[in-house]
Amino acid sequence: MSVRDTRPGSTGGADVPDTLYGGPDDDYTPEQLAAMSRQELDRLGARYDGVEIMHVDPGPEPDSVMEKRAVRQVGTVFALAGLFAFLFMVVYVGSGWFLPDWHWDITEGGWSALFTPMLGLFMGLSLLCVGVGLVLFTKKLLPHETAVQDKHDGSHFDRVTAGATLVGGWHNSGLARRKLITRSLAFMGGGVGVMLIMPLGGLIKDPTDGDPLGTTSWAEGVRLLRDDGTPIRPGDQEPGSLETVFPAVPGGNRQADAATMLIRLRPEQTDNLQPREGQAGFAYGDYVAYSKICTHAGCPVSLYEQETSRILCPCHQSQFDVTQGAKPVFGPATRALPQLPIGVDDEGFFIARSDYIEAVGPTYWNRERI
Repeated sequence: MSVRDTRPGSTGGADVPDTLYGGPDDDYTPEQLAAMSRQELDRLGARYDGVEIMHVDPGPEPDSVMEKRAVRQVGTVFALAGLFAFLFMVVYVGSGWFLPDWHWDITEGGWSALFTPMLGLFMGLSLLCVGVGLVLFTKKLLPHETAVQDKHDGSHFDRVTAGATLVGGWHNSGLARRKLITRSLAFMGGGVGVMLIMPLGGLIKDPTDGDPLGTTSWAEGVRLLRDDGTPIRPGDQEPGSLETVFPAVPGGNRQADAATMLIRLRPEQTDNLQPREGQAGFAYGDYVAYSKICTHAGCPVSLYEQETSRILCPCHQSQFDVTQGAKPVFGPATRALPQLPIGVDDEGFFIARSDYIEAVGPTYWNRERI
């Protein structure tokens, strides 16, 4: 015994009607459907889908003043969306090219302070214009129809009539003859699409390009400055004292990887000094300089016990012995603090003799390449 369901649209998607499936596919053959116009298929599909059209507001008359004004408004908003998207790209790509380089010039004002807000502003305005343009297009140029429809499974009949409905929607949109809108849409789509994928370039950029993780602003002849910008001479510190110093470069006291501890050893510490291999000449007299960035998790190493010759990290209690090349003697750190080779210039002020010969801070995935 077979059961035949004759409800409209209940045939389960058969492309070829047979006795197992009922409904519209039994009433209309594929040849009959192919012979109907789009409007006829649209109306037929609505009737069989149980659609009840409650109210229809037609769109503006073609080539009317109202339509032309609406087309100009929508096209302008879409064009603005594309323009703001391209401005986003100009700021993003132009920084360091024909615009100032924001990366290394960290200031409270100027381009460094404007770079990120401008990116957010232009992207926000672009996406806002996309939304406003779509709302204006729907409100002012498309016919508005209020209808009620019952939901059911699809069939070949449903697919054919639904296709006609979609084509009818494209026809009713008027995009085929409203060239200003289609051109502004293409401009907007290209701009917004590139704008959205452009930041992904930062995810595929080689982080070792130029070795930013393995170098700092310290270099031969760069003076050691206090946080207030004053240079230091030998003898300015008491034995057993520590002072944090920075490179004498623009923004040096704000660079996270540049902070260095300048320590003046006591006489007994100097006698017990055991430099690491290859770093015997890095000290200057009874002065040594080590990176202030802990090699475990990057915390600032800021506690010094001159009685024990140990530098302590307050985050995870790693301890480093300054008389043994700042090797770790306690805690989770496994790598010594990098030592900065220091000397004095012709005026008697402390200078660096080179950059650190190893990466400062915590170990990362390809430190061995440095």
